[in-house]
Amino acid sequence: MGRIVKIWNFLCRHKYMVVTVIFLVIIGFVDENNLIRRAKYKYEIMQLQNEIKYYRGIYEKDTERMNELNSNPEAIEKIAREKYLMKTPDEDIFIFEK
Repeated sequence: MGRIVKIWNFLCRHKYMVVTVIFLVIIGFVDENNLIRRAKYKYEIMQLQNEIKYYRGIYEKDTERMNELNSNPEAIEKIAREKYLMKTPDEDIFIFEK
């Protein structure tokens, strides 16, 4: 019985501290939206934003290249020669591999 009285007295004297600790434990670990899960979501959001930046850069570069191909016939010839190894009838192609 003496232990229960001591615990009760401690809780009565330090009730604000006890409530604060319980609140922090619930918010930090027990709740559905706890701090650990929030940190994980924040990290995932950062990764996805970096991925969006990466793909947006690729999209802009490809769009620029496509506009160049639509407006410049010399660009089409350059890509045909470099990528698809096309040539005119009077040319020879030499391919050097590294």
